[in-house]
Amino acid sequence: MLFEIDGLPVYFPYDKIYPEQYAYMTSLKQTLDAQGHGVLEMPSGTGKTVSLLSLIVSYQQFYPEKRKLIYCSRTVPEIEKALAELKRLVEYRRSCGLQESILGFGLTSRRNLCLHPSVSKEKKGKVVDARCRNLTASWIREAAQSGQDVETCNFYETLENNDVREMVEDAVYTLDDIKEIGKAKNICPYYMARRLLAHSNVIIYSYHYMLDPKIADLISKELSKDAIVVFDEAHNIDNVCIESLSLDIMRPTLEASSRSIGQLSERIEHMKQQGSEKLKNEYEKLVQGLQDTLQARDEDLIMANPALPDDLLHEAVPGNIRKAEHFVAFLKRFNEYLKTRLRVLNVTAETPQSFLRHLKEITFIEQKPLRFCAERLSILVRTLELNNLDEFAALSKVAALATLVSTYDKGFMLVLEPYENDNATVPNPILRFACLDASIAIKPVFERFSSVIITSGTLSPLDMYPKILDFKATVQESYPMTLTRNCFLPMVITRGSDQVAISSKFEVRNDPAVVRNFGNILIEFGKVVPDGIVAFFPSYLYMESIIAMWHEMGMLTEAWKSKLIFIETPDAAETSIALDNYRRACENGRGAILLAVARGKVSEGIDFDHHYGRAVVMFGIPFQYTESRILKARLEFLRDEHRIRENDFLTFDALRHAAQCLGRVLRGKTDYGIMVFADRRYAQQDKRSKLPRWINQYITDTSVNLSTDMGIAIAKKFLRSMAQPLETQAQLGVSLWTLEDVLAKQRAQKERLEKAGVNTVHQQLYQQYGAAEAQRLIQERASGAVYMDVN
Repeated sequence: MLFEIDGLPVYFPYDKIYPEQYAYMTSLKQTLDAQGHGVLEMPSGTGKTVSLLSLIVSYQQFYPEKRKLIYCSRTVPEIEKALAELKRLVEYRRSCGLQESILGFGLTSRRNLCLHPSVSKEKKGKVVDARCRNLTASWIREAAQSGQDVETCNFYETLENNDVREMVEDAVYTLDDIKEIGKAKNICPYYMARRLLAHSNVIIYSYHYMLDPKIADLISKELSKDAIVVFDEAHNIDNVCIESLSLDIMRPTLEASSRSIGQLSERIEHMKQQGSEKLKNEYEKLVQGLQDTLQARDEDLIMANPALPDDLLHEAVPGNIRKAEHFVAFLKRFNEYLKTRLRVLNVTAETPQSFLRHLKEITFIEQKPLRFCAERLSILVRTLELNNLDEFAALSKVAALATLVSTYDKGFMLVLEPYENDNATVPNPILRFACLDASIAIKPVFERFSSVIITSGTLSPLDMYPKILDFKATVQESYPMTLTRNCFLPMVITRGSDQVAISSKFEVRNDPAVVRNFGNILIEFGKVVPDGIVAFFPSYLYMESIIAMWHEMGMLTEAWKSKLIFIETPDAAETSIALDNYRRACENGRGAILLAVARGKVSEGIDFDHHYGRAVVMFGIPFQYTESRILKARLEFLRDEHRIRENDFLTFDALRHAAQCLGRVLRGKTDYGIMVFADRRYAQQDKRSKLPRWINQYITDTSVNLSTDMGIAIAKKFLRSMAQPLETQAQLGVSLWTLEDVLAKQRAQKERLEKAGVNTVHQQLYQQYGAAEAQRLIQERASGAVYMDVN
């Protein structure tokens, strides 16, 4: 399908389009034209990815600037899905006769792309990274070239000896395609993808390559400033930003760090005895400043700087850590200080300034050398030509803490806890360096790139994201869902059949009457809903206690009569097995119930389309654990800095996760399912108003205060109506548009503007300022008042 949006020809790879997709593309075009940032919420299962790629690739190829698209997603399956859509789109554009060169690439970790016979067998990503470095580091390759018997990587050597741009044709390559090219041409797929980032028109990779300072500094530093950055599935983007700048340090970390410091000392002594000039050369370079020492970063560096500011690069390293042996002694002192701080009996919280003050009193360590710790360690590791960097991970963490705590004075909190978690009985102290301000990690992205799009199916309320990420949104839009028939049924069950109110509130969550009513909801829906049902709980702990009580009451035995039951656990391998068996039970007609947790693996990246999920039940509201010291500090920060009330943020956070769980049921307009909100608090307007617009528009007054038996009666009626065949013809013009419908819509819009007496200039005013403000400006111009205003 080919149509125009404000003069831009858009190639869309399907012969029909949803109205939401057209509206979404229009808002995207406005955002890109204004070179601003956008927050766009689009209903689940309505083709957000293909709309986004179609509009931006058309925009990229139509205008001479050829702005690069950087598309960030969360998981590897989502990256592969986006690459497959892009591949289909580019093939369609070529089939339309367009002669254009588009290079599209996906990038993921070494673990997913490595071809080396022994390294690729490793399971842990950090081990793969370290072993890869042992084969590709510059001094290893120099030793091999000088005739020494050291192992190198053939794939990397072939890549180094050839021009990678000449070896790869312009096309879109999925992650599997990248590996196939690597095998065919005997080159390293990971470094091939890294080298081609600068030449690619479209890059698809994980959030961390853009948001985590340690990785972004290596991967995304060279990308052009006029690039278009898209964060898809970005409802959790604030948590990703916070995690990228947070650290946890425990006793085993400090013990491992002490061993690494010992190894560094031995290596320095060994180098001195050999009379090596390398330490002396390093010292002379550090006197000049950091800039020169950072030019060899690309392949050799894994221990990157965790802090954001570039100011450090233009300063000389403080004299007391320039010499290698002095720096190692400095690290040892800091490490020993951290060990003494971990001897805690009570929870204590302090600011970075307080921590630094205490550190100076006890150890006489100044703030400035601490800021250079991470960078100085990485330079030393390279100078000493150390291998097996995974053994130095703990020391790298300690150096990262030193750099972060001395670089940032606002937006961070240090919390010392005697127990690892709330359920632990054996003391295991932990130092948490917690980031409270999500805007710190993403600030360079907003400052550097002209257009950043944040999009997902569950972003409501939209005005929260510009506040907590501290940016100005040019376009903020939430789209409704157009349906020929209401193919999903949201309902709020506030009480059981015995009229006892149900809720996961702390006071009543373990009340036997409430637990029994939750069980009855599962049993009754299990009897009437065909195929699969997914039930979500606020936490693992609550799910375990509910299941134990259901077992005592005999409710699980009752539920088993109609469907098999599978449970998500914190263990990823166990959950994968449970999911596979759940799908098998749904496919063979037996039907199944999957008990899962909000914020878990199942709630985020897994779709339960068609018969895999005919109903989703959300037991309670998934609020965070409010007694957490770090959460309290973050709420206090949001209140003081952004004037966001604690209750508003907690409700926003809980309901975006509830909406994310319930959105799993609907993966397209031909799909259908039931959304059950099982908690009386969902009936309150302040809670419902924070749900996405496309869910809210189908919550009717008759379905917000139901008992279990009323809910079952409505569900039966809904399922009977869904069993009737759906005619595609009935959807045309309403929830599905052909090219004629798109053109008719554009003509009608043009006529409406012309009837209102609006010429092209007026039309621009309407688009820029909205109807009311545009009308006022038009009247002022017509009367001449605007020209008479001397001010």
